[in-house]
Amino acid sequence: MTAKAERMASLPSSLPPFGVGRLKAAALFDISPSLFDRLVESRQLPQPRLLGGRLVWDVSELGDAWRSLPHRLEDIDGFTTTGNPWDE
Repeated sequence: MTAKAERMASLPSSLPPFGVGRLKAAALFDISPSLFDRLVESRQLPQPRLLGGRLVWDVSELGDAWRSLPHRLEDIDGFTTTGNPWDE
């Protein structure tokens, strides 16, 4: 068993992680790591924290970012996403 696997096995399965690395953070959104990087760079997703020289994303901040995303066809900043005459 690897050291990482041993660390994970020592935690109860009911305890979610506080932070995740880049690949897992991207997987939480079901997007590619490169798209995740672009969204972080454009500040559409939260910035990572620095822990021992590693970049780690706060899982609760990622959840907040997810919940703040607009639903399809939802008004964004008071403007409707449908019926725009400029799109016709």
